[in-house]
Amino acid sequence: MKNIYLIFKKELANYFNSAIAYIFMVVFLLASSWLFFQGFFIAGQASMRSYFFYLPWIFLFLMPALTMRLIAEEKKSGTIELLLTLPIKDWEVILAKFFSALAFLAVMLILSLPIPLIIFRLGTVVDLGPIVGGYLGSLLVGAAFLALGLFISTLNKNQIISFVLALAAGFFIFILGVDFVLMSMPGFLAKILSFLCLGSHFENIAKGVIDTRDLIYYFSFIYLFLYLSEKALAARSWK
Repeated sequence: MKNIYLIFKKELANYFNSAIAYIFMVVFLLASSWLFFQGFFIAGQASMRSYFFYLPWIFLFLMPALTMRLIAEEKKSGTIELLLTLPIKDWEVILAKFFSALAFLAVMLILSLPIPLIIFRLGTVVDLGPIVGGYLGSLLVGAAFLALGLFISTLNKNQIISFVLALAAGFFIFILGVDFVLMSMPGFLAKILSFLCLGSHFENIAKGVIDTRDLIYYFSFIYLFLYLSEKALAARSWK
C-alpha cells in the first residue's frame, strides 16, 4: 500500500502542478453547466436529470484525454523503465495511476456541487434520490472510462493514438444498448448488448435506482480492464 500511495501522490500532484488540470476543470464545468442551464429554465423543473444525461458524453472525451498520458508518456520518455526497476509491482503502478485519475475525476464532480445547491434554492420540492444516484452513476461511468483508457495507454507509446482508441472504444461500449442499435437485433442478442452497454446501467443509477446488478457490472468492468492493464504492462511488449 505504501508504494501505491507514493505513486498516487506523485501522479495526483502532477495533475495540479500543470495548467492542463485546470483547463480540464474549466472545460468540464463550463460545458456541463452550459448544456444543463440552457434548458433548465425552459423546463421549469427542479431536476438535474438533464445534467446527468450529458455527463457521460462529456466524460467520453475528457477521460481518454486524462488517461492517454498515464503509461504512454512514460514509455515514450523512458521513465517507465526506471519506475519498473524499482521494487514496485506492476499492479501497484496500475492501481496508483488509476486512483490518481479517479481522484481527479472526483474533484471535478465536487466542484459541480453548487449546481444542486442552486436547484435546492430554486425548487420547492426536490427529489434527492436522482441527484445522489446521478453523482454515483457519473463517478462509476467515469471510472469505467478511466480503466478502459488506462488499458489502451499501456498498449502503445503514442498519446494521440491512445486518446483516439480510448474514445472510439468508449463510444462503442457506451452506445451498445441504445434503441437504434437494438432495434435490428434478435431478442437474445439485444438483451446481451443491453447488459454490456455502459449507458444502460448508468441510466438506471441516474434515476435514483441503486441496483446491485448495475454496481456489480461497473466494478467488474473496472476490474477487468485494470487486470488487462497489469497483464499488458507485465508483458513488456514495449521493450
